[in-house]
Amino acid sequence: MPTLPPEQSPPPEPHRQRGMAESFGVDAERYDRTRPPYPEALVRRVVTASPGKAVLDVGCGTGIAARQFRDAGCHVLGVEPDARMAEFARRGGIAVEVATFEDWDAGARRFDAVVAGQAWHWVDPVAGAAKAVGVLRPGGRLAAFWHAFELPAEVTDALAAAYRQALPDLPLDPRATRREEAYEALLDRAADGMRAAGGFGAPERWRFDWERTYTRDEWLDQLPTSGVFTRLPADGLARVLEAVGAAVDEVGGGFTARYATKVITAVRTGDA
Repeated sequence: MPTLPPEQSPPPEPHRQRGMAESFGVDAERYDRTRPPYPEALVRRVVTASPGKAVLDVGCGTGIAARQFRDAGCHVLGVEPDARMAEFARRGGIAVEVATFEDWDAGARRFDAVVAGQAWHWVDPVAGAAKAVGVLRPGGRLAAFWHAFELPAEVTDALAAAYRQALPDLPLDPRATRREEAYEALLDRAADGMRAAGGFGAPERWRFDWERTYTRDEWLDQLPTSGVFTRLPADGLARVLEAVGAAVDEVGGGFTARYATKVITAVRTGDA
């Protein structure tokens, strides 16, 4: 399941924004093609810090993280509320059950790690953490992670102008808040949920820094998979793509984004 809009701060209770949360499957193939994978170092750290290799991927979307954990030797089950995303993940060899995590029935199944890539903000932070306690073996690990990114200043300014031109009635301004600061609120909310649910040790924060270079066409290809753009009518999206394409051309036809993949994680305590 995907991230929040790249131009906005997280809403106060993102898990209640079900319309947006379930809008990303409109083009699952594009989502899977354009969204970046997770740092291999993150996958390795979760695997080595867990007691075994049974992994539950919450909000697995098209299976981007699930495939990475599978390739690291794990046995992965996905839970995904959007049937379109789930079907795409199944075509990639991932077993997926369609449900919200809060309502999903695990039965007697237990896992060594519960992970959520770009998805835990769509889960109630307390109910989700409590559900994770119930499906994790003692010593198992809950790990939620997000990609925070920062564009070069000239790109940010150019995109802000493009959004004002294409969609003057929507409050889209990538300069409104730093991406890392916005995502700190998600980590804080998730950590508070783990503490409130009980059954976990003290939450830890991990960070993995990396970069990705985008051409004009690559940036335009991924844009329709982001937040508010998934719900725009076709004419509105066309205006955005035209304006953003011109803006990227003005700054040289491409750019490098700096990413920080941020993780909040805690270990399930107890003996049963």
